[in-house]
Amino acid sequence: MLNISPNKLNDKVDLSRFTAAQKVFHKRHYKHFNRFLLAFATIGIIVLFLPWTQNISGEGYLTTLNPDQRPQTIQSPIPGRIEKWYVREGDYVETGDTILFMSEVKNEYFDPKLIERTGQQIQAKNMAVSSYQEKMRALQSQIEALKRERGLKLKQARNKLMQAGLKVKSDSIDLEAARTNITIAERQFSRTTQLQEEGLKAVTDVEGKRMKLQEAQAKLISQENKLLASRNEVINAEMEIGRVEAEYTDKISKAQSELYTAQSAQFDSQAQVTKLENEYANYEMRSQMYYIRAPQNGFINKALRVGIGETFKEGDELINIMPSNYEMAVETFVSPIDLPLIHLGEKVRIQFDGWPAIIFSGWPNVSYGTYGGEVVAIETFISPNGKYRILVAADPEDHEWPQDLRVGSGANTLALLEDVPIWFELWRQLNGFPPNYYSPNQGVETAKK
Repeated sequence: MLNISPNKLNDKVDLSRFTAAQKVFHKRHYKHFNRFLLAFATIGIIVLFLPWTQNISGEGYLTTLNPDQRPQTIQSPIPGRIEKWYVREGDYVETGDTILFMSEVKNEYFDPKLIERTGQQIQAKNMAVSSYQEKMRALQSQIEALKRERGLKLKQARNKLMQAGLKVKSDSIDLEAARTNITIAERQFSRTTQLQEEGLKAVTDVEGKRMKLQEAQAKLISQENKLLASRNEVINAEMEIGRVEAEYTDKISKAQSELYTAQSAQFDSQAQVTKLENEYANYEMRSQMYYIRAPQNGFINKALRVGIGETFKEGDELINIMPSNYEMAVETFVSPIDLPLIHLGEKVRIQFDGWPAIIFSGWPNVSYGTYGGEVVAIETFISPNGKYRILVAADPEDHEWPQDLRVGSGANTLALLEDVPIWFELWRQLNGFPPNYYSPNQGVETAKK
């Protein structure tokens, strides 16, 4: 009752005769209550000085430690049409197992004997290369024969030139002899004429000397003609040498031109062979891509393309696979203001979704159901959600994580920082201050060194 009315019942009614009133209305309950408040205040003051571990909380999910152990999708590098499935969702596959078979959708690859016919083209081009090589050998032999023939012809022409030169010398000597003979004949004719005038010689002697003089003159003219003819032969021999050189140079140049043409055709054929071999290898590799195989051991999660006859483009996702061998990790996110407090090797407490836990964030030692972790990676660029990504692996010094954890399930993390009194933590929380700047001992020692 509130005792609002001026007519107070406690003054008119005596409650002391009731047993309940006797137990309540006495002075001892004030004493007990005061003792309780004093004990509670004492305990509260003591609690304020107890140690409290500052921490940074974060929310994330389970992932794998290595990128190649995370769920992945299998794409087709070429467009195609699904023809047959060899697996179902939930099946276990090993590396290299066939998942599905597809057929071609591009018309340039429709020919079922495309690889065989490309091989035949390569063989034909190789034969063309061999033919050009034989032609080059024949032309090289022809060039060598022409060079040898030119050498023989030049030797023959030089010999003729030498003979003509010797003949010129011989005719020159004969000319000098003829000139000497005509000089002698002129003297003898002049002397015989003088003696005939003196009456010492007969007229027949003069006529004989005149005949010898005329014969000497005729021989001189004949010898001059021979010398001119010999000199003409020298000129002809020199011209023959030039003609032989020009003729065989032209023949050799033509043969070399044909050789270079054959060599160019050979190189072109070899380029075509290389191109066809490249196409042949591409066709073989493309034919092997018709079978989509498992890249690693794992479980088929979900088929992203279904049915028979469904077409897809290159790079389209076909199926999702989860590797069977993986090492668990937690991917969590922290605010930018807390990022400087996180370091590699930092100890973290983790609470997994689905596993019961009793958590005292400031007293990790008395928490139950949490598991130990260790920071192994800190992202250096902010994520789309405005926070920084932290990767936490299992702490080898703590007990193992549950075996039934699955990738993708949620997890809450507590990064443990410094130990401070509870009153300091309450004061920090009321004022909205960040935790104390924290550096692990290892980092401090390194800085001191």
